[in-house]
Amino acid sequence: MQKPVIIVHGGAGTWRQERRSLGLEGVREAAIIGYETLKKDGTALDAVEASVMCMEDNGVFNAGVGSALTIEKRIEMEASIMDGMTLSAGAVSLLKDIKNPVRLARIVMESTDHVFVAGDGAEKLAELFGLERVDPVTDLRVSYWHEFKDKLVQGGWNYLPKLQKLLTSHRQLFELGTVGAVALDKEGNVAAATSTGGFSLKFPGRIGDSPLIGCGTYADNETGASSTTGIGEIAIKLVLAKTACDFARKERSAQKAAEGAIQLVNRRMNGAFMGLIVVDRFGRMGAAHNSPDLCWAYMTKRTRQPRAAMTAKIVKDAG
Repeated sequence: MQKPVIIVHGGAGTWRQERRSLGLEGVREAAIIGYETLKKDGTALDAVEASVMCMEDNGVFNAGVGSALTIEKRIEMEASIMDGMTLSAGAVSLLKDIKNPVRLARIVMESTDHVFVAGDGAEKLAELFGLERVDPVTDLRVSYWHEFKDKLVQGGWNYLPKLQKLLTSHRQLFELGTVGAVALDKEGNVAAATSTGGFSLKFPGRIGDSPLIGCGTYADNETGASSTTGIGEIAIKLVLAKTACDFARKERSAQKAAEGAIQLVNRRMNGAFMGLIVVDRFGRMGAAHNSPDLCWAYMTKRTRQPRAAMTAKIVKDAG
């Protein structure tokens, strides 16, 4: 068994050229922060929270500062976190200006009797615990909003519900920048966390997979931990994060589990864009996607520096 281990992702989809180096730099930094937390005897839960908070604070990712805008040009962020030792979990959504949604998700997990709190209730909880607030709108996301809105108004593409048709015709529009992290600590406990602003021009009130336990985030010491990225509706229908963890138990390989999960997407959802990261209970790692890019990084006791890449195992077959 190799431990500790941290794996992070900054989103699947199509990464534009001007953002690629910034994305790789960002996931490297997140991996370092998570691994340093683990080295200092922090828990896997501490590590995934720290890594995701790092990416939420980095405007290059679609989470926290830099979140995508809804069709009404507003911000609606969401996040979740899960502890594999106890199966405790917390999730939040429909956040307007919370600096670190993943921090609020952990508060839900540890300080309430609930798993999922949304909207005004989540904002009230953030107020009670004095969480920092910030304007998450960036010039980059505003420019993307105008670009995508112009195409919509001009009839150049039909947005929802024909997502698969859109992906085929306009792949460059879908930079599905969810961020996430999975970790195994020195005690053999796993954890996972995921955070996102959703996708550009989403309908107000839409909730994706990121705050849904089992869909975007899952962790169980008996199997492993997973965080997904891509089209949330697909991960919801397939309960993809939990499915990947179940595959890890069956396949006895985190990489085979990740590939199997994407093969399932290809088989049942006609290849809609998805990606995910997995760590199993033995510290074995997995990362796979069917999108052009997956921005990700990892660190283990065998690496002196984080290993980062814009692709992992690209899976195009259906198994």
